[in-house]
Amino acid sequence: MKADFLNNLNRGHSPRLLKRVFGSICMLWIAVAIGQQTPAPAQVQPITIEGATAHLGNGKIIENSLIMFADGKLTFVGDAKMKIARTGKVIDAKGQHVYPGLIAPAKPLGLVEIDAVRATDDQDEIGGILPHIRSLIAYNAESQVVESMRPNGVLLAQITPQGGRISGTSSIVQFDAWNWEDAAVKTDDGIHLNWPNTFRRGRWWLGEPRGFQPNKDYQKDVKEVATFMANAKAYDNDTAKEVNLAYAAMQGLFSGAQKLYIYAHGEKEIIDAITQAKAAGVAKIVLVGGYQAHKVASFLKEHNIPVLVRYSHTLPFFEDDDYDFTYKLPKLLSEAGLLVALQNTDDSNFATRNLPFYAGHVAAQGLDKEKALELITGNTAKILGIDDTYGTLEVGKSATLFISKGDALDMVGNQLSKAFIDGRDISLETHQTTLYKRYMGKYDGK
Repeated sequence: MKADFLNNLNRGHSPRLLKRVFGSICMLWIAVAIGQQTPAPAQVQPITIEGATAHLGNGKIIENSLIMFADGKLTFVGDAKMKIARTGKVIDAKGQHVYPGLIAPAKPLGLVEIDAVRATDDQDEIGGILPHIRSLIAYNAESQVVESMRPNGVLLAQITPQGGRISGTSSIVQFDAWNWEDAAVKTDDGIHLNWPNTFRRGRWWLGEPRGFQPNKDYQKDVKEVATFMANAKAYDNDTAKEVNLAYAAMQGLFSGAQKLYIYAHGEKEIIDAITQAKAAGVAKIVLVGGYQAHKVASFLKEHNIPVLVRYSHTLPFFEDDDYDFTYKLPKLLSEAGLLVALQNTDDSNFATRNLPFYAGHVAAQGLDKEKALELITGNTAKILGIDDTYGTLEVGKSATLFISKGDALDMVGNQLSKAFIDGRDISLETHQTTLYKRYMGKYDGK
């Protein structure tokens, strides 16, 4: 029977499809083995949180707060001293802190589970220019990696494909769902472009010197991007004799329906990338990474370019940079008047759960603590275009928030007691917490 199944499965199907089927089977086995968390039911009664210090995500604090929400929406955010009737279930949060759900931009969360198992890795497609690749349909809502974000307060993310010159199209999801349809908050919000580098590492296997070398193909690479954008703008869905999926996928950039996320670090690359994109007619641009963005801050401000700045837990690029440069870069850009939020680690999806601690590190370099919080809440929501619903604690917005026993931007204080997504009381249990309880019992002698 097993042989017949495999024969039927192989007959007439591509290796890519077989890979995805096998990956789905692997994920099912993993979910059954570890006990995947079931998404929380919709909110059925009003909830009141009283007494906590509320950090609104817009730079404001309410020391003794009263927060109420019903049907997934915030109905009251104010001082607990106000004479207003408490409704529904009342949570006494005295001595604790309330925050809006943290937002992780530009990460392939849910697209790769285990790096060493190819069947679970769907973050990068074959090819160099792939704006028509939609990350959302490959998103695994039952990912263990995604589940591990919630206990640190990371409740939403921009799911972003990786690799190539144009990686594809991202979407924004919330982290408590049955499938990608349920998870979607904003679909196909932007296209991601990895701008060419003026320098690259020497390819020693081809006899080139080690270390960074000038990229002789830089102008050629730039011309390739510029030509593609020009052709995409000239493409007309209504009159084209043949459908070109790549050109069709780019149309939202020219109408303003989508944003172009440009990954660039060097001063020259940043200026070249934004200049070329503007010349091509791209309406909305976001700079991602921006290691030397502080050197061209006036240029970015002139063109109204927000920055998803490179994460702080890393070493400087260059030997003559200050040792603490990466820690203070977000502060430098914020003081220059730019709209700034924090990008996530380049190294690991799991490390994305450290997002609040990146903001805490920035605060330790002198940025006001509430301004640092904005880098992972209100500012991120503005840049991603979801600030009408998420990112801050304001009446009428989604009740996506969490209660922490201490300072959520500190590794010691970040201990969640409750978390809600669209008013739903979500589980904070994960594979890691299950193992922790199991082995704590073992070593306690129980």
